[in-house]
Amino acid sequence: MTTLLSLLPLLLVLGLLASGRASALVAGLAGLAATLAASAALVIQAPGPEGGGPAAVALLFRREVPAGLWLSWHVIAIIVTGVFFHRANLARGVSGPDGTGGTGALEATPRRLFSVCFLLAPFAESVTGFGVGYIIALAALRRLGIGGLPALLLGLYSQSLVPWGALAIGTTVGATLAGLTPNQLGLGSAVLQVPIHFLYLALYWRFAREAGVPVPALQKLDDALWTSLLLALIWLANRASDVEIAAAAPTAFLLAVRFWRDERPDGAALRATLRTAAPYVALTLVLCATRLVTPLRDLLKPLGAMRPFDNQPAFAPFYAPGFWLLAIGFAVVIGARAPLSRVAKEALTGAWRACAVTLAFVVMAEFYVGSGMAAAIAEALRGVAGRGAALGVPLFAAVGGFLTGSGAAANAMLMPMEIALARAVAVDPAWIAAVQNSVTTNLTMLSPIRVSMGAAILALSTSDAVLYRRAWPLALPPLLTGFAAAVVLLVLP
Repeated sequence: MTTLLSLLPLLLVLGLLASGRASALVAGLAGLAATLAASAALVIQAPGPEGGGPAAVALLFRREVPAGLWLSWHVIAIIVTGVFFHRANLARGVSGPDGTGGTGALEATPRRLFSVCFLLAPFAESVTGFGVGYIIALAALRRLGIGGLPALLLGLYSQSLVPWGALAIGTTVGATLAGLTPNQLGLGSAVLQVPIHFLYLALYWRFAREAGVPVPALQKLDDALWTSLLLALIWLANRASDVEIAAAAPTAFLLAVRFWRDERPDGAALRATLRTAAPYVALTLVLCATRLVTPLRDLLKPLGAMRPFDNQPAFAPFYAPGFWLLAIGFAVVIGARAPLSRVAKEALTGAWRACAVTLAFVVMAEFYVGSGMAAAIAEALRGVAGRGAALGVPLFAAVGGFLTGSGAAANAMLMPMEIALARAVAVDPAWIAAVQNSVTTNLTMLSPIRVSMGAAILALSTSDAVLYRRAWPLALPPLLTGFAAAVVLLVLP
């Protein structure tokens, strides 16, 4: 009975999302309501050390609701300010950090295509998140003369570094629920991203050929070398700095170097590019400075910091990425002489649904941990499959990322159960967390939310079945890597 009650909210959420008839918000709210009811029933039935009965239920709610709201706030602060930053740039007539303003056309060369797919679009997604990188990727691809289904497929590469998307907020949530620091989870995810990314690269060459931009052998070697450099810098950034900039800084640096190498801009072109991309350049520089310049970091990190829960991350308002997204976005709006109220309203309109989804799933996760439901599911899985139950982690993660389209939501929904499972079967919880985080975030690229967004932007009338028949190979890199990692964990003593 305990296992059934514990499973019901998860099954309800997955069933609603899989049906296609309920949005992520409806599914999240339904799952939260079912979780609250199930956790209350379980606490009443199993008195335990806290005494059981209504008093224990009230204690559970007083403890888990504030904790869930506090963890949700970290995500919501990024969502709202990230969307505001994007809307501020739209107000000045700039759709992305490519320095072009979205005008004119360029020849589609293999070098330019690689820069768009593996540097420009992932950079934009790492800074703002929530599909903004996809929008920028599609705009850049259309400037290269690539449209239709090939553009949709290549645009999905904007999501190839989503463990660090939206300034790594999904990884931060997953780390908190796994009992790790964000850097620990970021470093593990960076290791797993190496095979994932090289498999993405092999698929990219095929998609590029189908888009009419065949990549010659020498250029493939160039692509592989730049991919190696990108992944090495991401690993170093996770090790030496904060996880928030672990993709934004490397992609920005390599994008600048590639632009200089491939475009050979003269002084006028360089000034125009810097002027157009100024907000993104400013944001990247200030985030790097606040995390890498020790005196500045030591000044801002404790300034006004709040930490109401020992097992939750602190919130330092002047150190948080959201403060700088908001400050630079505000400066952009003033400089563009755009109505601040209109930009703010557009940002709130675009952000509220993602905020509500995050709130529902994160509070749901807190109750799964606090009521013992996650541990009950893990124990049941161990009883059925033994240590082999760990092989289910990549599949759970893939389903969660695909259905929710959000690393934060999928981690919130699944991480507590999977960490409990890792402990039950004596497998390293840190690596299980990395598998969950890597697979679930990478699979968001194929979520109906992302694919339908691309189809709408490109005005494709192609059916979903045809779209997924072409796009499904993109699920293989994270899934194969996740299963391989799980097998290694089971083999190791």
